[in-house]
Amino acid sequence: MTPLSRRIPRTRRALLAATAAGAALTLAACGGNVGASGGGEGADFPTGPVTISVGAEAGGSTDVIARAVAEGMADDLGVAVPVVNQAGANGALATEEVAGKPADGYELVMLNASLITITPLAVSEDEAVDIADLDVLKGLSQDDYVLIASPESGFESLDDLKDASGEIKYGTTGVGTGSQLAQAVLFKQAEIDGTAVPFDSGSPALTAVVGDQVQVATVQLGEAKPQIDAGNVVPLLAFSAERNQFLPDVPTAVEEGYDVPVSQYRAVAAPKGLPEDVKARLVKSIDAAIATDTYQEFNENNLFTPHEISGEEVTTEWTELGEKYQALTEEYDIDLAEG
Repeated sequence: MTPLSRRIPRTRRALLAATAAGAALTLAACGGNVGASGGGEGADFPTGPVTISVGAEAGGSTDVIARAVAEGMADDLGVAVPVVNQAGANGALATEEVAGKPADGYELVMLNASLITITPLAVSEDEAVDIADLDVLKGLSQDDYVLIASPESGFESLDDLKDASGEIKYGTTGVGTGSQLAQAVLFKQAEIDGTAVPFDSGSPALTAVVGDQVQVATVQLGEAKPQIDAGNVVPLLAFSAERNQFLPDVPTAVEEGYDVPVSQYRAVAAPKGLPEDVKARLVKSIDAAIATDTYQEFNENNLFTPHEISGEEVTTEWTELGEKYQALTEEYDIDLAEG
């Protein structure tokens, strides 16, 4: 396999280096010791902070999960576990930077499954992130997508959407996301005429539905649920393989006869080549974190479904999902790069 550094264009490598330097200065200003790596091997690991990078802005689902896990890991490891946000390219910038760091256990990244399984279908091979370039430590949770409609649209079910006259405008959370893929495949399979309107995250897509700027959109349940409960949007279906426990009365696309099981999964990963003893210690600390009552309450409060599987199971599952999504886009002649 071509080394990751050779697959990143020279201009992107320069950008990553500059961003990394900025992140280091930010941590230094906050008192963080990013240089304390202590070699990474041996029973004394860790001897300094273990940083978790997040390829998204602070406050989003990926960020809050990282911070919840970091808190429990810090208690177990006995060192600081700072979270550093580096948004860009659906998490690719942060992930590629961490993948290029020494495999000593002091630099981790919070992975989104969509970056591995869907984004490669919308970007060039040079820009795609390969899970084989990372050591995945632990799967964490599942965040389901829900198709919502504005009350003004009059849609209360998928049948209403299928029977609508004229072209439907549907909002997505961006190019190369589960939101984009789920709707594109559903509209093709259900023979619904629609035009994608990409936004840069779930919040503006949700706002657009509430304001009837688009008739429907697919966003993550944690973002949509307050507006669903308030009656500001109408849930039509979920894209999970089984009914979501927090939306028990909302059918899934699979139940409606459409092969579109798309959820967002998250996992913690490290640079490839992590020493086995260091890997075991990190996995132990993640297990300790997710076993706490605090973390379990956090999952429930944020409507995250636990999906706590081994790193090896994550790699297998996400590889299979990537293959399935590629087959679907080829079967229905879907080009995610078009938006």
